[in-house]
Amino acid sequence: MRHADLMYQRGFTLIEMLVVLAIMAMLAGSARPLLELTVQRSREHELRAGLRTLRGALDAYKKAVEAGQIKASPEDSGYPPNLQSLVAGVPDARSVDGRKLYLLRRLPRDPFADPSLAPAETWGQRAADSPPDEPRPGRDVFDVFSRSERRALDGSRYKDW
Repeated sequence: MRHADLMYQRGFTLIEMLVVLAIMAMLAGSARPLLELTVQRSREHELRAGLRTLRGALDAYKKAVEAGQIKASPEDSGYPPNLQSLVAGVPDARSVDGRKLYLLRRLPRDPFADPSLAPAETWGQRAADSPPDEPRPGRDVFDVFSRSERRALDGSRYKDW
């Protein structure tokens, strides 16, 4: 074989390259919806975990008030005045040396909220004296919810979780 024949046998033709690129584009295009679904599923899992953590801390605060570990006036509902007090700690009424009760190490954030907001500002808050169908903030934090208007994979609204 001559040198000129070897030169034409190496490499790919332009059409072969275009076919390969077209196939790769189709595969990438079909993988994108799956990737978006995976990201949404992950954020939903993070939202559920955040709600579970916060609601558990709110219930623990209420139980500590009922057990006498946290002082509360008769007018108080027994729930914390704000989410930050779960992290900052509250004075332990049973401690002689002024120790604090810490109910959370850090506040989780709503994964569907604006990332520039502080974690406490990402959650909607419901006071103990507000109705469940019209949650509104008040003197305490009875419950938390997502402020997102988006719908979950199961069709429910995140703010209804």
